[in-house]
Amino acid sequence: MRLVVALSAFFSVITSSFPSLVFGFNPDPCQFPAIFNFGDSNSDTGGLSAAFGQAPPPNGETYFHAPAGRYSDGRLVIDFIAESFGLPHLNAFLDSVGSNFSHGANFATAASTIRPQNRTLSQGGVSPFSLNVQFYQFNDFHHRSQAARTQGVVWQKLMPKEEDFSRALYTFDIGQNDLTAGYFINMSTSQVRAYVPDLLDQFSTIIKDIYGEGGRSFWIHNTGPVGCLPYIMDQLLITAPQVDKAGCATPFNEVAQYFNIRLKEAVNQLRKDLPLAAITYVDVYSVKYDLISQASNHGFEQPLVACCGHGGKYNYNRHMGCGSKVTRNGKQILVGRSCQDPSVRINWDGVHYTEAANKWIFDRIVDGSYSDPPVPLKMACQRVAN
Repeated sequence: MRLVVALSAFFSVITSSFPSLVFGFNPDPCQFPAIFNFGDSNSDTGGLSAAFGQAPPPNGETYFHAPAGRYSDGRLVIDFIAESFGLPHLNAFLDSVGSNFSHGANFATAASTIRPQNRTLSQGGVSPFSLNVQFYQFNDFHHRSQAARTQGVVWQKLMPKEEDFSRALYTFDIGQNDLTAGYFINMSTSQVRAYVPDLLDQFSTIIKDIYGEGGRSFWIHNTGPVGCLPYIMDQLLITAPQVDKAGCATPFNEVAQYFNIRLKEAVNQLRKDLPLAAITYVDVYSVKYDLISQASNHGFEQPLVACCGHGGKYNYNRHMGCGSKVTRNGKQILVGRSCQDPSVRINWDGVHYTEAANKWIFDRIVDGSYSDPPVPLKMACQRVAN
């Protein structure tokens, strides 16, 4: 027994002190000059707002002190990722006013799906900027940005260098809307599960396309516990036996977990297909579920109740959401108000997370504890030996 303990301790020291011996990579931190992000509202920093109008107050109140294109009171996980590399927050590709893309661009838009809308389910409320469209935008941006750089110093300061595309970090957080969309047109759980393989086929195609454009470092988030979101709990039929100890809807979380299993399989295959790529799979599902199910232990309260909203068990009303106003006696009155202290709340508006929750999530994933392979964010350019 003593020998086993001694060997275990020795291996632990070797692993922590000389990770290159175990994982086969150079332990020097990566120097990412840019980040290119793809996804939905979990990482949208202004795409949907630029296309269809700004998210109203009180969105942005905590950090930006005004609406900033994010469906949150403040910063998102992608903002903390950028900050950790000393980079400015990413401007949305669709935002043409005051944007600087020298450090990357954000192609994510709220409500986006992996599959094109007409192939997903043709339901309302889905963004037209599906993942394939985001790739088309990226591809166009890649080539036009280099043409723009030839037009003078001003453009050179606003656009990334050609070599930055191969040295950049490519981040992904998408898939949630593909899953919930099926339920909103009354699909059964088995029907939703049935189209998950197609989702991952299309996702893999996009990763390969970006690889073809020079992308080499990929940081991929799995999808979160959708069954713990107030808008799901409020709008979909859930019976008492389907609710777990945390108060979340088990069927929807099980579908999310199935998606994540298949996503991890797809990532493993991509590593074989793309030998020069460093692909990190990040288990944000486990982080978010731990936060929600153990909220009080982590300094949070009312994990299933929206901070900003109006009425009902979950403070969520799809007809009168965060920032909504009503007209009374000729005056507009804000009814979709934020709670007194967003810093102790997890859910912002029934769908999205507060800045405090996003920071808590980032702090848990940044060191690689929830990653496969277990590499920290700052080493995400390092390929792990198979």
